[in-house]
Amino acid sequence: MSGPMALEPGGTERDTLALRLADDRTLALRMPDRGVDPDAVDLLAAELADRVGPAVHPYEVAALLESEGLTGEVIQERYGHPDLFSLASALYERVPRTYPEPAPPPDPWRPDHLRCALRGALFALPGLAYLLTGRLWHAERDTDVLIAAGLASWAWGQALGHRAFLRMTTGRREAGRTLLKGAPLGAVVATAAGSLFAGSATAAGVAAAQSVYLAAAGVLLVLAGERLLLAALVPVIAGAAALPWWEPGTALRAALPLLSLAGAVAAAAWMLRSALAASPVPGGARPPVLRSLPYGLFGLAAGVLVLVEGHRHPYAVIVLTVSMGPAEWLLYKYRGMSVAALRAVTTPAAFLLRSAGVLALCLLAYLLPLLPAARLTDSAPVPLMLLAAALWTALLLQAFGMAWPPAAVCLTAAAGSAAATVLHRPPGDTAASLCCGAAALCLAVCALRLLGRPAAHA
Repeated sequence: MSGPMALEPGGTERDTLALRLADDRTLALRMPDRGVDPDAVDLLAAELADRVGPAVHPYEVAALLESEGLTGEVIQERYGHPDLFSLASALYERVPRTYPEPAPPPDPWRPDHLRCALRGALFALPGLAYLLTGRLWHAERDTDVLIAAGLASWAWGQALGHRAFLRMTTGRREAGRTLLKGAPLGAVVATAAGSLFAGSATAAGVAAAQSVYLAAAGVLLVLAGERLLLAALVPVIAGAAALPWWEPGTALRAALPLLSLAGAVAAAAWMLRSALAASPVPGGARPPVLRSLPYGLFGLAAGVLVLVEGHRHPYAVIVLTVSMGPAEWLLYKYRGMSVAALRAVTTPAAFLLRSAGVLALCLLAYLLPLLPAARLTDSAPVPLMLLAAALWTALLLQAFGMAWPPAAVCLTAAAGSAAATVLHRPPGDTAASLCCGAAALCLAVCALRLLGRPAAHA
């Protein structure tokens, strides 16, 4: 060498040790603790930008670097930083903060499409039994028997179903015990109500059969036994479907509905046995019986309104009954859309506006298909759609635990419609349309006032 090599800091070789090779190339080696290599740090920041950006503190970046396997020696030799936290702070400063929105959670109110469609069919299919048995017991003469028994069953079933669902929050066994006690008692009450108007033992027997079936069907619907109920109705469905081409005779006309009745009772007993086999839940408080009273009153009012509509337009009842499946589906959609609206807005006023739009959209989706259905069945569309709007909005309020407003409004509408029907004033559908329209309007206002607040959906 021609002279000494400077190795002390402060000279031209401050940060590196330079060795000149034979071909005039220089090999530069970084010395420990001799300064930061900004290019290497920038390259690392670019590589980790998508994971460094969401960090809210340099310590999160330090944890990321540790997970990448960067040791203290590597950090000093490759990037020139004295330790992990120094490099993490540098990366945190270089990368702009980005806070991406979290992935949308799954809809907790996503409806079961098949189950809703099946329930809508199950509400209407039992009516096929009357096509088979009507001529056996003079159905036209003893209509009051079925009306009285049906109204009692609807009122009792609504109240019992609500109480059973309340007990379901404690345990399946507790709900089963409620149904085991309440369903037979409801069948007895409905049979007694129908027997008051029965002119013969046959009519009383038909009222008893209807009441027992409705009690068993209520048990199966509460315990999610829709498929079993559909299987029990197969004999009635098959017999009614064959009527246009084949006369089954008196024996089969009576036997097929009785077979379906026996199947429904057996299925309900099997489901109750399964529910009672569940483990008991200690300490579960029983809700007060009066808590289910408004649901029973609503069932009575809804029954009266439907019967008044059926008095003028019998096929409208079939349309309304089948529509209960889509109505239940839309109740789930309303709750899911309301939760989505709650995440999308930032002020109560904006949520109220969004909630009004959701309510209007669901009502239109429910009512518009009823218009062609009413035309096909030669029913007046306006009374049917107003009644459907009132019933759906009442069910919506009940789904949120607000039972007394829909019960009171529907009872008032039912009383007005029934009185106008009995007195024949005014003639036609005017009274029913006015009563149902006023009820639908009042219930819509209640829904906007009570459900247009974010707290109702929390």
